[in-house]
Amino acid sequence: MSDTSPFLVSADWLAERLGTADLSIVDASWYLPGSGRDQHAEFAAGHIPGAVFFDQDDIVDPDSKLPHALPPASVFAEKVSRLGIADTDTIIVYEGPGFFAAPRVWWLFRLFGAQSVFLLDGGFDAWKASGKPVESGTPSPALKVFKPSASASSSQVASLTDMQAHVEKGDRQIVDARSHGRFTGAKPEPRQGMRSGHMPGARNVPISSLSEQGKVRSLSELREIFENAGVDLRQPVVTTCGSGVTAAGLNFALQSLGHDGVTLYDGSWSEWGALKDTAVATGDD
Repeated sequence: MSDTSPFLVSADWLAERLGTADLSIVDASWYLPGSGRDQHAEFAAGHIPGAVFFDQDDIVDPDSKLPHALPPASVFAEKVSRLGIADTDTIIVYEGPGFFAAPRVWWLFRLFGAQSVFLLDGGFDAWKASGKPVESGTPSPALKVFKPSASASSSQVASLTDMQAHVEKGDRQIVDARSHGRFTGAKPEPRQGMRSGHMPGARNVPISSLSEQGKVRSLSELREIFENAGVDLRQPVVTTCGSGVTAAGLNFALQSLGHDGVTLYDGSWSEWGALKDTAVATGDD
């Protein structure tokens, strides 16, 4: 049995299939505020041939004030159809560093019914390092039709009310993908107005721990990381992070391990940490 996630493809695998009909390549790069990086400019300067750019600040719920809020199915379908992506395509998602923000887009496509969605292991950095072709500019893809699945439901997404109940009852494991410093409250949040710390009872599995040099760790390593953090892989999990982006990396890892009882708190700390009456813990407890 392979010790690699079934949701990964290699640079060699993708290079052999460039230009294939019904193959969609999606650059999902996104960087934290204050990082000094511009994902739009970087995409225009260089990307995998045939790729389109998925703007994680644009394909969101237009009526929400929260960053990266889950878009309605109709909004998601309209936006990705204009990117030239159909729900029946084989969709390969990648980003610059490899494993940070791209899992969010992998999760979104699967949430809305796409069946064949994968991450490029190692991302664009690994692609370039292996000498694969790169193109520049901004593409104008031909329109396709993305039909969201009728089964796409909120059962895979946790709300603020859900999280308040989970914290109060302790009925679901909460796993936080933020850095250890942000989780404990030792380091400030990158967004203004956020309290520091974490939800009481949460466990910390930083997104950075799940990959090495941009490549996702083996299944056995992923399992050990979660178990060492006190996560029972036989029990349901809800994931969280700063704004719902890197939490999806936890979903990717857990689903790679065959864990299907995973939901994602879409509001994450941008919602919880901005409220005045939500419980907040600091330190490692």
